[in-house]
Amino acid sequence: MAQRVGAVWVPAGHLCRPATLRPIRFLSVSVEAPPIQFLTPSTPAEWDATRLIFREYARSLGVDLCFQNFEAELDGLPGDYAEPRGALLLALVNGQIAGCCAMRPLDNVDYPNASEMKRLYVRKAFRGSGLGRQLAEAILDAARRAGYSCVLLDTLDDMEAARALYEDLGFEDIPPYYHSPIVGAHYLKADL
Repeated sequence: MAQRVGAVWVPAGHLCRPATLRPIRFLSVSVEAPPIQFLTPSTPAEWDATRLIFREYARSLGVDLCFQNFEAELDGLPGDYAEPRGALLLALVNGQIAGCCAMRPLDNVDYPNASEMKRLYVRKAFRGSGLGRQLAEAILDAARRAGYSCVLLDTLDDMEAARALYEDLGFEDIPPYYHSPIVGAHYLKADL
């Protein structure tokens, strides 16, 4: 024997009695994001921490950065990232280094007064919090303060979240501004 429940017929024995139903209570909790501090490395310990997170970034790519003279870049920090024409930021969350981003001048490209965003990276434990956007925006602000007209960058095909962020920040596809041996590299530019 079936019973009608609304517009549906339900076989007998498959209905819950109202007395057996218990209300579900939801607990709403408001959690504030931890404060983020941006730090420009200046001490030997901070430069060591920068090298460490840059190496972590490089390993996460799954490609060899030797064509960018990556080890020489690490050995010579701050190098081209030195102010006033460059910038290098570490993001600290609760005192832990959570991410990094850098910017350097690009004097040898077809775009006048250009800079290049490099090494945008957020550690896995801190992803999804908007930290990558905050780092990128801070570097774009540094480029504006330094008087650059545009910021260039390159990214990889499989870095979909990063490419979506760059598009949202106003970056557009451009022809390659340097030769990369990596298949699937994307080259982007944002006017400031």
